Amino acid sequence: MSAAMDRIAVVGTGLAGLSAAERLRELGWRGEIAMIGEEPHRPYNRTPLSKQLLTGDRQPPDLALATYTELDATWRLGTRALDLDVDQRELLLPGGERLPFDGLIIASGVEPRHLPGAPLHSDRVWMLRTLADARNVDAALAQARHVAVIGGGFIGCEIACSARTRALDVTLIDVSPTLLHRALGPALGAVVGDLHRDHGVRLHLGVGVSGWSEDKRGVTVLLDDGEQVRADAAVVGVGTVPRIDWLWHTGLDLTDGVLCGPTTHVMGSDGYAIDGIVAAGDVARWPNLRFDDVPRRVEHWINAIEMGRHAADALLQGPQAATPFTPVPRFWSHQHGVRIQSVGMPGLGTDMTILDGDPAKRRTVVGYTRPGPDGAPILVGAVALDSPRTLLGYRDLIGYPVTGRRPAAA
Repeated sequence: MSAAMDRIAVVGTGLAGLSAAERLRELGWRGEIAMIGEEPHRPYNRTPLSKQLLTGDRQPPDLALATYTELDATWRLGTRALDLDVDQRELLLPGGERLPFDGLIIASGVEPRHLPGAPLHSDRVWMLRTLADARNVDAALAQARHVAVIGGGFIGCEIACSARTRALDVTLIDVSPTLLHRALGPALGAVVGDLHRDHGVRLHLGVGVSGWSEDKRGVTVLLDDGEQVRADAAVVGVGTVPRIDWLWHTGLDLTDGVLCGPTTHVMGSDGYAIDGIVAAGDVARWPNLRFDDVPRRVEHWINAIEMGRHAADALLQGPQAATPFTPVPRFWSHQHGVRIQSVGMPGLGTDMTILDGDPAKRRTVVGYTRPGPDGAPILVGAVALDSPRTLLGYRDLIGYPVTGRRPAAA
């Protein structure tokens, strides 16, 4: 591609899409940027939705995302992309409108995964992804004394923390045996579980939801082990799925997101990168060659920024000249006053090594390793509890052999 393009369309007005648009202007590109977003709001920060917004520390106007470069964009808010014609370079929009483009950045993000059997339309059962969702959850918590949270990932854990801050009784339910099982593994997940118990959260772990019932007084969650959890309101946070429904007729590989090559260019049905179409953020699945050649999605705030910016570079450079996107993923979470931070991809590790501190004291850094070609343990991720400065020392060691102490099963 080149600067001769007249219009670049960005589908998705979240952090990745906004970062891509801002980067285009930083690079001096002066054509039209068409920002197409389903929500009626300008881009906003989603990370406080499960935390500060529910505790009252932040208000909706505080969430607006600022740009440091004038975008001069055409905003198509409240507009859902319905289809994509790859060959004709057109987007299908509501009302039969066809929007031609020269370049396309797919940043349509994700949506909450529906828990089978959970009520779809209920004043007592909610999911959390958008600002509108957060307002509904906030209103439900304001009328509740006991809330059930289904899902022991980051969203579920943070909602549980926010509800306890509001002095609500909280029961957290997850099918995994420990909290944050996929992100942290069983050992550190158990530490986080004890943290929640110490702050009054009742945990039902290793058990699924088998049914629901509602009446005028609240909702009852039926568990696989025969127990029943009675609550005034329930919040379901069992993961997300990519927003790819508008791409079903394109012939693209949409297995768990939009398949991209290492540069973030979308891969065509012929197995080659498509010039002029890139993807970024939660919806994109690409091989991070820092680790291996397996395409994966990464759903983290910092990754959305970095991938959006890289996708803008790659779009203008073209698939032959663009460089691979090889970040060290990073994320953080605050739970009951403890800061949880991660670098790399701990989920790729087969073993866990305590690098600093003591997990039992909730001040530690643990490393996640897997065998390298010669059998030596390679550091693929590290997680810190209340140890931000120590963790910084391990970021640049991701991908290299490490010798730790007190190895333990991940």
